Amino acid sequence: MSGDAWISETAPYLAPREPGRSDAWTDEAARRGRRGGQRLLHAGEVEAPEAVRVALGLAEGERVVVRRRLILLDDHPVELADSYYPLSVAGGTPLAEPRKVPGGAVTLLKELGYTGAEVVEDVSAALAGAEERGHLGLAEGSAVLRLLRLTRTADGAPMEASLMTMPAGRHLTYRLGKQGV
Repeated sequence: MSGDAWISETAPYLAPREPGRSDAWTDEAARRGRRGGQRLLHAGEVEAPEAVRVALGLAEGERVVVRRRLILLDDHPVELADSYYPLSVAGGTPLAEPRKVPGGAVTLLKELGYTGAEVVEDVSAALAGAEERGHLGLAEGSAVLRLLRLTRTADGAPMEASLMTMPAGRHLTYRLGKQGV
């Protein structure tokens, strides 16, 4: 593992936040002496992309709520994060509005009665598309890693599919759960 590797625990990203606390990414970056942030690029209803549709168990052409964010580290783009929610979960909620959600999506979802109990992550690699290159500042021919994270409730119902797109030239380690002390 190289010295600039980023090891991230997934658990804090799935836990609701206490009132007044910053988001998990901002906290994680601050623990490392860095500045984390994000910019909301889009929020609203869209037709579910194929991978999301399959993950969420939706019919072809079915619409979802998406929140597309550009994740920043020290003001530089490091990831595109698209979170997709079935309309039955997020339709008509602040998740569908182009504004910051106080406490973050996970906190609002808990208030709406949805708590993640199971997470499945699927990682793939591909060449970055034009939009991805533009947002992430990548050259043509650059590769990206795509992590599709499906979150289900305790009864197995899919509640969120997040598609994270990152430049492939980095070493990232995701740790699920908490490490023993």
